[in-house]
Amino acid sequence: MWVYAAKRVLYAIPIAIGVSVICFSLVYLAPGDPIQSLIPPDATAEDIETIRRLYGFDKPLVLQYLDWLARALTGDLGISLQSNRPVIDEVTRALGNTLAIAIAAILAAFVLATILGTLAAFNLGRPIDKIATSISTIGVSVPNYWMGIVLVILFAVQWRLLPATGMGGEGSEHFSWLQWDQARYAILPMVTMAMIPLGVVTRSTRSAVADTLSQDYVQLLRAKGLGEMQVVCHALRNALPQMLAVMGLQLGYLIGGSILIETVFNWPGTGLVMSRAILTRDIPLLQGTILVLALSFVAINLIVDLLQTVIDPRIKRA
Repeated sequence: MWVYAAKRVLYAIPIAIGVSVICFSLVYLAPGDPIQSLIPPDATAEDIETIRRLYGFDKPLVLQYLDWLARALTGDLGISLQSNRPVIDEVTRALGNTLAIAIAAILAAFVLATILGTLAAFNLGRPIDKIATSISTIGVSVPNYWMGIVLVILFAVQWRLLPATGMGGEGSEHFSWLQWDQARYAILPMVTMAMIPLGVVTRSTRSAVADTLSQDYVQLLRAKGLGEMQVVCHALRNALPQMLAVMGLQLGYLIGGSILIETVFNWPGTGLVMSRAILTRDIPLLQGTILVLALSFVAINLIVDLLQTVIDPRIKRA
């Protein structure tokens, strides 16, 4: 097991390097000068060159990348051009806010999807199956940002049950699910985030459990007198690796694709930080945010791969 884990970590290293190259290069494909917002209207050519040299934009791209990568390996992602604060501090704080709702959303979706998918698999073609399939279709088909707007209109504007935007009181920078004054701000973005994984995991669970129930050994278990709950446990255990893989991918998608949801709810996570960095051409902040999100996705897939092996050693690769 430890040898396999070490191999998977080694395989992830070139992927991480490739991710860093892409993250560094993509932001330079956008039009415009990254230091344009820092140049005062009356700046001379010497002033512009000084600013360019100060931030390292006067070097060739290859040298800029190598310098950036060397600093990134030590945790230094540069200084934000707009806030003049370390990028790592801003990204870390924003990532924590994103994880707070993304993990809650994936856990809620996983529990509900497991129940719906299992009920649908045990009742194929019946009304329960049709209801679960309909919920799955809605979750996959409806754009999450549109769902967020609808939830804001219903729960914040018309019924006034939950706040529409923000992350707590004015000036609040820390979030906790244990404090209702803060938790109520996260309910709507969390529910919005959970819709897509709910649909995807429900569909995956239904398919995996139904496939397991069609196996001969399940009929043998029933013939030996095992109750339905024991059969359900056996079916879920065999379907769990596939469900776990889907859940891991969905968590990565939620963390990396939260920009629309966090913009709708003005949630101070990585999506909102990245959106502002794009609008202000804050290259260091944009590069740092994309790199952290991409590496998070790689790490999640690595963890899921290892967990699948722990759950079912049969899927272990040499």
